[in-house]
Amino acid sequence: MADEYDVAVIGSGPGGYVAAIRASQLGLKTAIVERDALGGICLNWGCIPTKALLRSAELYETLHRLDEFGLKAEKIGFDAEAVITRSRKVAAQLSGGVKFLMKKNKIDVIEGSGRLAGAGRISVETKDGKKSEIGAKNIILATGARARTIPGLEPDGKRIWTYREAMVPKEMPKSLIVVGSGAIGIEFASFYRAFGCEVTVVEVLDRILPVEDEEISKEAAKAFKKRGIRILTGAKIDKTETGAKGVGMTVTAGGKTETIEAEVVISAVGIVGNVENIGLEEAGVKVEKTHVTVNEWLETGVKGVYAIGDLVGPPWLAHKASHEGVLAAERIAGVKDLHPVDASRIPGCTYSTPQIASVGLTEAKAKEAGHEVKVGRFPFRANGKAIALGETEGFVKTVFDAKTGELLGAHMIGAEVTELIQGYGIAMTLETTEADLIRAVFPHPTLSEMMGEAVLDAYGRVLHT
Repeated sequence: MADEYDVAVIGSGPGGYVAAIRASQLGLKTAIVERDALGGICLNWGCIPTKALLRSAELYETLHRLDEFGLKAEKIGFDAEAVITRSRKVAAQLSGGVKFLMKKNKIDVIEGSGRLAGAGRISVETKDGKKSEIGAKNIILATGARARTIPGLEPDGKRIWTYREAMVPKEMPKSLIVVGSGAIGIEFASFYRAFGCEVTVVEVLDRILPVEDEEISKEAAKAFKKRGIRILTGAKIDKTETGAKGVGMTVTAGGKTETIEAEVVISAVGIVGNVENIGLEEAGVKVEKTHVTVNEWLETGVKGVYAIGDLVGPPWLAHKASHEGVLAAERIAGVKDLHPVDASRIPGCTYSTPQIASVGLTEAKAKEAGHEVKVGRFPFRANGKAIALGETEGFVKTVFDAKTGELLGAHMIGAEVTELIQGYGIAMTLETTEADLIRAVFPHPTLSEMMGEAVLDAYGRVLHT
């Protein structure tokens, strides 16, 4: 007799394990099926270990600025192996934390690859080929996504890397091409440049960080170029050749064709959902462009089968997956007064130097949607805390509906903006207007004062510029 559960989750990333915890909290007998390490890509090969790498890079760059702060140090250097080892230890610690949470919440962890096997059934196959089956009244698919590959740029693990190889290099490359300028590509460009690597970013669109507000993209490009990162936008890759010592990439950009030589290439051109080999077609689950189709409650259309996170499409963010995991579990448990996930109110963050963060509509998207807008800006160079920190690069931008005062979007570039953006995220969730934000008191001296000043600027009341 197969084990029977109220809820079984396939995949233990930030969406899957959080869904399992919430289901258990609601009194549902819960299991989670995982073929690899608990925590999924995010904790083991994504969000967490990359931030550990970027922290090392940030500190290393700061060490070279010690004179600005009246400090001195000699023989500044780095140990690449130790940098990578620390990152892996951080990932292992977090994965172990998920294991503890599963035990604490009495969630059965089933090792192996899960696959839909008929109504309310999941077949599980371990790495050594052993098969078993469990039953579940409700199933949550949380299998996540993987790096997209494009013809001519297929990763080989040696000269053409995905994020996995980029996180555990055997040694720091002296030269690098990053294809794709979304968050993943820009973060790796920032990390490797900090340690002296010659970095070229190749982007097919007309600007880097194309999902961000155009002003933010321009400021980011200026900052990255200042740090020595070469940026080619509107670029077409004509040919890529790999050899024993490196890669030659022929690129056409700005009407000119050139061959760029580098030791390695990082392919960061997006992701595709892990929809293969989990029994979707047999179960009747609809898939569109490598992502599972769901309604506002994360239901697939097949009774008792839900899907969450990167598997169901953009924005491909861990915190979005977690929020969807909670919603799916609560929907299954019959919790009342639920609200669908509003993607327009989910903050996005890029942990480069400088950092980038945003929530809501860009100025251009707000205008396209028919809004008459009021826009405010406030620079880091006019903020006391930023000056004291020696971090005067960047600005904060707000976008309001001119008629209603609704906060439509907020966009930031500069030090620690990934920690600031949630203030605007909460404001949007609470449907805050400019009047509410103007009445709010921001502590001094803090970087958060710029958030208040950017609101004031939109309404002609800015105080410190």
